[in-house]
Amino acid sequence: MPLPDTPATAPERPVLVRFEGVHKTYDERSWVVDNLDLNIRQGEFLSLLGPSGSGKTTTLMMLAGFDAPDRGRILMDGTDISKLPAYKRDMGVVFQSYALFPHMSVAQNVAFPLNLRKVPAAESRQRVKEALDLARLEGFEDRNPAQLSGGQQQRVALARALVYRPRMLLMDEPLGALDKALREHMQLELKAIHKQLGITFVYVTHDQDEAMTMSDRVAVFNEGKIAQIDSPHTIYNRPATRFVANFLGETNVLEGVVISATAGQAQIRLSEDGSIHQACCADPELSAGSHAALAIRPENLRLATPGEAAVQATVVDSIFHGAHCKLRLRMAKGSELSMTYNPGNLGRLPPTPGEQLALALPGTQAMILR
Repeated sequence: MPLPDTPATAPERPVLVRFEGVHKTYDERSWVVDNLDLNIRQGEFLSLLGPSGSGKTTTLMMLAGFDAPDRGRILMDGTDISKLPAYKRDMGVVFQSYALFPHMSVAQNVAFPLNLRKVPAAESRQRVKEALDLARLEGFEDRNPAQLSGGQQQRVALARALVYRPRMLLMDEPLGALDKALREHMQLELKAIHKQLGITFVYVTHDQDEAMTMSDRVAVFNEGKIAQIDSPHTIYNRPATRFVANFLGETNVLEGVVISATAGQAQIRLSEDGSIHQACCADPELSAGSHAALAIRPENLRLATPGEAAVQATVVDSIFHGAHCKLRLRMAKGSELSMTYNPGNLGRLPPTPGEQLALALPGTQAMILR
């Protein structure tokens, strides 16, 4: 089945960095990064997304040169850089902590990487000005970090990472210390800077909305491996595993047994009520008799029309959110569902607790997963 409203596919960019069979351990008992294969494309905005301990930050640290693989290789332009010192990798790095020098002015902080590289003074001043203009810090040159807000300090750290014009910019949770409104504003700023510069951005975060907002592609990490890597649209609408479905947004999961499976779709009989539903299926290992689950987002559940395949559920709670209501429902054997209900679109008042609903599970917007 085709993806609904799939964006046009852009031409694939050439590979800039390649991880080949990379492993990393810190305790000699378990792999923090486990046999990682990853291609990072020239000029893309790639987010490494996952829970704490999933291996995303370790992957970034190995890419930056602050850590080394125990096995495997990291190639840049086809050359192994696994043992190359960080300062020779032509990569800017921005951390959550900013790591600014408190005794230096904004201009001196930004100029620091150029001083290390012995860039001539006149050229250094010009590059510092360009970096500060890019980060919208004109007029702040002589201030110290203590005189700046958190968002301004983050911009200084960004300008410092970009001032020597690296081929890649690596960011590790750079917006984690900012409040919600400022964080959302900085997301848009980073996206605009990436578009303006056209260099490769690799961004580590545990925030799903952040990754979805900014990225060309998202790599979802779980237990040292990439569970799925694709565009935000595809990962959200076509999760490859239950972990991805549950980690990226809210998902209803109903257990069942596969009745039939063909290329791209399958039929499943739900354990809850025995009803049969057809949905998308990208897993080639699922076949008739396999235990699986039907996964569907709350916003894709809808009221069934007469004669349509449906599941029955009773409203437990209805929470008003202004433009929509969030319904919590329970099926006869205890399975719970969440539904985003828009009264304006449906022309009726929201259902009330105790009301029974017949719910359709549209096959084009549901996935069958192991």
